[in-house]
Amino acid sequence: MPHPRSLNIEDSVFVIIDVQEAFRKAIPDFALITSRIAMAVRGFRSLEVPIVVTEQYPDGLGMTAEELLFSLPDELEPIEKTSFSACGEPSFLSTLNELRARQIVVCGIEAHVCVNQTVHDLIESGFEVHLLTDCVASRFEHDRQAGLAKMLASGAVSSSTEMALFEMMRNSKHERFKEVQGFIK
Repeated sequence: MPHPRSLNIEDSVFVIIDVQEAFRKAIPDFALITSRIAMAVRGFRSLEVPIVVTEQYPDGLGMTAEELLFSLPDELEPIEKTSFSACGEPSFLSTLNELRARQIVVCGIEAHVCVNQTVHDLIESGFEVHLLTDCVASRFEHDRQAGLAKMLASGAVSSSTEMALFEMMRNSKHERFKEVQGFIK
């Protein structure tokens, strides 16, 4: 019997917060973060975990980064928002409820602002949040670290892309194991 805070494919949704073009020049290692998130997208898609993407004020910050668009489903429509927390956009929470999500796997930009506020509001709304610490960024490392520390202290579960994907599969005999393993290596 898995631990109650272990990820379960049937209960999970993968949320990508505000990985947008305007951050390309502002975020150190933007290419590395987007490649990690793209790898996560491929893994979650392989496991058929629903994916939700948000965009903070796209008229000003641009659309989702091009690198991610190649990995995301063509029919996916990002949820536009102006509030820092994605939970401030009513369609975000209604989407999670329609998907019958209990566990939310979160990544994105910036760790100390939109990711932080979204994670706190998700926890307050009764969701279990798993934070992909290898897939969050801020302009400055001290802000990233402060955001991570606050989210984890408030009850988010620390995770990584590889940890989350293998936790969902539970066994090397899982039908998608080789495919997912191929994305990670």
